Amino acid sequence: MSKAHRGKGIRDLPHYGRGTCARCETKNIKALYEVEIDGKKVNVCKKCNAALNNAKKATVATETAKESAE
Repeated sequence: MSKAHRGKGIRDLPHYGRGTCARCETKNIKALYEVEIDGKKVNVCKKCNAALNNAKKATVATETAKESAE
């Protein structure tokens, strides 16, 4: 399995992919995940990427539950 966010995969990035997370404002963290927030593509850390993905899944699940209840 590929490990694109570790070692050799991030060597060519500035500061080895480290910077400030656009969502949680944590400094000197690997912000490697590009997501769209408010119509802008920004880089976020691993924890914020997981939180955003879980929020998307939760909204889809509630919408599906509402449709099946009708």
